[in-house]
Amino acid sequence: MAAAACGAALAVLTALPAQAHTPGPAVPHWDLKDTGAPAVRFRGLAAVDRATAWVAGTQGTVLRTADGGASWRNVSPPGAADLQFRDIEAFDARRAVVLAIGEGEASRVYRTEDGGATWTESFRNTDAHAFYDCLAFFDRRHGLAVSDPVDGRFRILSTSDGGRSWKVLPDAGMPAALDGEAGFAASGQCLVASGARDVWLATGGAARARVLHSSDRGLTWTATDAPIPAGDPARGVFALAFRDRVHGLAVGGDYRADQPSPQTAATTGDAGRTWRAAATPPPAYRSGVAWLPHSRTAALAVGPTGTDLTTDAGRTWRTVDPGSYDTVDCAPDLGCWAAGEQGRVARLEN
Repeated sequence: MAAAACGAALAVLTALPAQAHTPGPAVPHWDLKDTGAPAVRFRGLAAVDRATAWVAGTQGTVLRTADGGASWRNVSPPGAADLQFRDIEAFDARRAVVLAIGEGEASRVYRTEDGGATWTESFRNTDAHAFYDCLAFFDRRHGLAVSDPVDGRFRILSTSDGGRSWKVLPDAGMPAALDGEAGFAASGQCLVASGARDVWLATGGAARARVLHSSDRGLTWTATDAPIPAGDPARGVFALAFRDRVHGLAVGGDYRADQPSPQTAATTGDAGRTWRAAATPPPAYRSGVAWLPHSRTAALAVGPTGTDLTTDAGRTWRTVDPGSYDTVDCAPDLGCWAAGEQGRVARLEN
């Protein structure tokens, strides 16, 4: 579907009533794509455009499509079957950086420049206390990765050459972590960037959920409480999305299926200095969130129990699909993708 047609489809989606059952125009929906990987859970997702997307997940698996999901190529790094990939950032159809999570040497970064035909391991963590969760890039050269606190502070890894090499940044500008505070490697969205220098970090697990913000590519940070329940290792802010340097969304809750998540979303209009709880949040835990391209008010949130839509910049949400997804990403050409358990990958269709 051309970008113009997809734009019309998104317009229909944002205008859709909460309970629409009457016959009418086709309603945009997630169209599942057969990845051929039913045993893999994909928590890493990078939408390049409507034709091209990368997914990364368990069993060291990386897949890439260049035909809108009609076929998928297994481009997993060799020797990575024991790794868990939780985040992937793609610059185009050929260049991507993928993060494996875990304690000590299980946390690694790989980079490809040929569509996954070959990979180079560009970072392997050697600190037994570090556990990397997420990646984010400002542009094709500058990016960061974040580890759970080491010696009482979140650790930030930096690259200035597109992920070919990495260095640990000094932590003098990082506020002290709260007792039990950590990031969630649930969707590759616990660390997100917007513009050339701004980056935000979502946390949970402590008495309070917080969002940390840096405006100098990770050298100095400020921390703000978020109105999403915490107080337990399973609760907090799981994902962030910023449509510019000022307007952002946060989603999360309690990832345990048998636990309620009464307040799962929040918004900011001041770059994260303050956060306001959604008036009508998603009904359950959500692990991923993305703004719809070229929209100031529409976004999607996903989780194991469904997809929710907001058309008022995060103040109210309504469920539009019951399928299970862990992460969501949208490309500038209006290509929106979602991925999750049992090899599930879908593209938004009309």
